[in-house]
Amino acid sequence: MTDDEIVTLFDRCSNAGKWGTDDELGTLNYITDAKRRAAAALVKHGRAVSIGRDLSTTADRLNPDPLRHRMLFDATPPLSALDSFEMAPHGFAVTHLDAITHVFWEGNAYNGRSSAELLAPDGLRFGSVHAQRDGIITRGILLDVTAVRGVPFLTPGEAVTAEDLTAAERLAGTDVTSGDAVFVHVGLERREAEQGTEDPSVRAGLDPSCLPWLHEREVAVYSGDCVEQIPFPSKVVPLPLHQIGLVAMGLVLLDCPRLAELVEVCAELGTAQFLLTAAPLRIPGGTGSPVNPLCLF
Repeated sequence: MTDDEIVTLFDRCSNAGKWGTDDELGTLNYITDAKRRAAAALVKHGRAVSIGRDLSTTADRLNPDPLRHRMLFDATPPLSALDSFEMAPHGFAVTHLDAITHVFWEGNAYNGRSSAELLAPDGLRFGSVHAQRDGIITRGILLDVTAVRGVPFLTPGEAVTAEDLTAAERLAGTDVTSGDAVFVHVGLERREAEQGTEDPSVRAGLDPSCLPWLHEREVAVYSGDCVEQIPFPSKVVPLPLHQIGLVAMGLVLLDCPRLAELVEVCAELGTAQFLLTAAPLRIPGGTGSPVNPLCLF
């Protein structure tokens, strides 16, 4: 797609005003009470899978600002073990939820709010992760792009297209419908096991054709072991999944899960759908929050 074609997606995929001018939930509005009940009914085996990453205190190229963990003691000898944490949730090292006003395009964020009116020293004034405090409980669907392509993993910088998502949807054996959370699998963990830790500046990921696909199906949450294709060859919209997804759609992004065990359990149980539960820390004004999402079968 040309830059001009990509820019048209801001209008084509816009949810601005759809749920009111003061809406801070974005696509989480698609998750109805009926959707939650139907998702809960998927639990047949009692099997639970965590797809969160372990938090690391070690700096590396994926984790330049690692967790700071301090042990504290309240007396000598201590009466209890205490600790404190400081972390930067964004990036590629922490499984996290993005606030829907975490990213801007041309100075604007979701629902037509300008960065000038949103940003404050004590946090976001609108659309912060605190709006997601009641959590996400919905149907999750695994879209296994590696399986439909017949490869163990996608190569760095490779693009995932809307056609790939449609093929993965057919393989899943169920249609993606309003309020679903989709998990796109490109085999990152297997590639890292064979080739070492990825270079975060060159990553396989979604191309802009996927944005209308997600919009038309009214996906509530996007997740996967990839975000957009990086680097994406556009100076105008260098981060289309984040910029169009967050700014235009208010699409909630659950970044940086680990999917290898989820893929294995889906194969073992013969299903691509499950109950997803995730909730951010209650951080007023927060641009994101670490999470430990759980998938139940």
